[in-house]
Amino acid sequence: MPTAPDTLSEARRLSDHFAALGAQVVKADVLQPADTLLDLYGEDIRARAYLTSDPLRGEMVLRPDFTVPVVQMHMESHAEPARYTYAGKVFRKQETDETRANEYVQVGYEVFDGQNPAAADAEVFAAIANALAGLPVRPATGDIGILTAAVRGLKTTDARKAALLRHIWRPGRFKALLKRYGSGDIPPARAALLAADDPFADAGPDIGLRSRAEVAARIDALRADAAAAPLASEETALIDALLNLRETVPNVLSALADIAVDLPAIGPAVDRMAARMYALSARGVDVDALEFEGNYGRTSLEYYDGFVFGFYSTQRPDLPPVATGGRYDALTAQLGQGRAVPAVGGVIRPDLVVGLTC
Repeated sequence: MPTAPDTLSEARRLSDHFAALGAQVVKADVLQPADTLLDLYGEDIRARAYLTSDPLRGEMVLRPDFTVPVVQMHMESHAEPARYTYAGKVFRKQETDETRANEYVQVGYEVFDGQNPAAADAEVFAAIANALAGLPVRPATGDIGILTAAVRGLKTTDARKAALLRHIWRPGRFKALLKRYGSGDIPPARAALLAADDPFADAGPDIGLRSRAEVAARIDALRADAAAAPLASEETALIDALLNLRETVPNVLSALADIAVDLPAIGPAVDRMAARMYALSARGVDVDALEFEGNYGRTSLEYYDGFVFGFYSTQRPDLPPVATGGRYDALTAQLGQGRAVPAVGGVIRPDLVVGLTC
């Protein structure tokens, strides 16, 4: 097992590697304000964050990752383009597996550059790959942007699209919604509620935080959903086809071109993926052997909204990913009060790197 000195030494090597690429070394406080920060993370990290109450600063959280505080810092600086690297501990509770670390070191590389997003994606991926050169790892890639574009292009109500988009990072819930919207079935309890002349007749006294007006508005929304036409079976089949893609990048692009004929909404996202493939190839990445999974990245951080990737041990499949990353343009818009800056980044766990070299 790697020792703390070995891990810190590897963290310094990785940080120096990214600094040599032009990244500015930055630091983020271990204690971060919890009010808006946790809203920006996925459900998984929110549930696993360490919270504490400060009498002067209010609710605080032990840093769950670096990307959000680095984005906050960057959006205040207005420096573009910009590249950053950082190293330090992150903290996450483990509720089901006591063997997983609840604090570990991350080293990251973040690029804020909107001039050529495909080139920036390739730059970050290649920087991570080169830092891991010689290790027994395999890369995996995906693209959340293709799935979100497909959902936005469905011929259904805006409310249903919004629900599917909200649950993209919860594959089980997403699949259940897609199935229900395609079948037109309504759960029996909901059908009984919607059929009642007065849904509040036997409701009893008001309890909870929702007002009666809010409940009535929700019932109206459920009635509108029940009246909506089912999703066409052809469209649900296309979504399934996207999620089941698992091949090398060139072969996936060929399949996506065929799917785009029937689902043209994904066309721009497919074009971005093609541009990324050429940019990766120009960086020396063997794209003919690079794997792409249509379902990849859907259980990672919810702020990723485009290219996603990870590197995994080929000898220890039980280990967490050695490195992960992705594009998060929408996050910059949230933190920049509408001013978006295309951004992509990745992190490496130096303890896992050391473990693979022992």
